[in-house]
Amino acid sequence: MPDIFDVFSERRSIRSYTGEEVSEDHLNIILEAACSAPSAGNLQAYEIVVVRDPDRKKLLARASYNQNFMINASVHLVFLSVPQRSSTRYGRRGAELYSLQDATIAATFAMLAAHALGYGTCWIGAFDDSKVMEVVRAPPDRRPVAIIVIGKTREVERPTRRRKMESFVFSEVHGAPFAHKPTMPKLLREGC
Repeated sequence: MPDIFDVFSERRSIRSYTGEEVSEDHLNIILEAACSAPSAGNLQAYEIVVVRDPDRKKLLARASYNQNFMINASVHLVFLSVPQRSSTRYGRRGAELYSLQDATIAATFAMLAAHALGYGTCWIGAFDDSKVMEVVRAPPDRRPVAIIVIGKTREVERPTRRRKMESFVFSEVHGAPFAHKPTMPKLLREGC
């Protein structure tokens, strides 16, 4: 199993998949990782719909503005926020923000776990909410936040340039320079 810092630096958004299945054991590990993510008040104000059916994957790709590369990924995990679950404790802020954060953190944990197990992933955020809701038959009080597609990688994506930390990390107050001392060699080569 790779070191967590290797997972951070090596993960790429993959848009080319072999179609090979994600094993049941690996899928369970990925889902357990998602469910271990921190959440506001430990409410886990999200749900995950696991989609493997080829026809349903095609519909999700269509709902995602025809991102057809999604179809060859073995599994689509649709993360839905559950605003009401958060609002019971945190009111409007829980409904509008915390439930979204809960879903995105869980999606991130799933994506990193999948990479650690040797799969490629891509975070899909561009989609028509109502069409995704229809495809997965989600109740109207849910909100689709992300679709994480997972599969065996056909080709590895090249690293993308990252912004220099100095341009967006500040010390104490916004705009104050942060003295960054690079420590992760793989990230250094890619510009962070």
